[in-house]
Amino acid sequence: MQGAFAEHVKALESVGARTRLVRTREDLDGLDGIVLPGGESTTMTMLMERVGLLEPLRRAIDQGLATLATCAGMIVLARDVTDGMAGQQGLALLDIAVRRNGYGRQVDSFEAPLHIEGMDGKTFPGVFIRAPLVERTGDVEVVASYDDHPVAVRQGRILALAFHPELSGDLRLHREFVRMANK
Repeated sequence: MQGAFAEHVKALESVGARTRLVRTREDLDGLDGIVLPGGESTTMTMLMERVGLLEPLRRAIDQGLATLATCAGMIVLARDVTDGMAGQQGLALLDIAVRRNGYGRQVDSFEAPLHIEGMDGKTFPGVFIRAPLVERTGDVEVVASYDDHPVAVRQGRILALAFHPELSGDLRLHREFVRMANK
C-alpha cells in the first residue's frame, strides 16, 4: 500500500523468492509470506482499512502466514502503540508495545552493528530511520537488542525489526524470512 516495498522486492528476488505486491484481499490468496515494510504506519493502516485489507490480513497472519515486518511494519503489528494517533488501528498481533519514532526524527537516523541471535556470529548492519522503540515485550523472543532495547523480535511465524534490512545490502535476514515462509 505504502512504504519501502520496492527495496524488499529487490532483496527477496536476489535470494530467489518470487514476489508480488499485495493491494487487495484477493492478493493474499496463495501467499507463503508477506512483508510489512517501513513507511508511515498511520497511512499504511488507513489505506489497508479503506480497501478492506486490514481484517483479512489480520486473519491471515493470525492463522500463520509468515510475516517480516520492518520499522513501520513493526508498529502496524504491535499490540500497543504508546504514541499512536487517536483512533489509529493496527493489527495488534505482536505482543509488544512500541513508541513511534522512538529513536528520533529523520535527522537522527543512524546505522549500528547488531548481534542477531541464530546468525553466523557476524554483526548485521542495522539501519535505523525514524525507528520505533520497543518499550515492552510480552510473549515474544528477543533476537537482537540495541542500547538495552529489543530491535528484533520473533513471535511464531512473525519476525519484526525496528530497522531496515532492505537498505543494508546484507541479505541474511531476507534469506531467513524465505526459509521461514517455506516451512
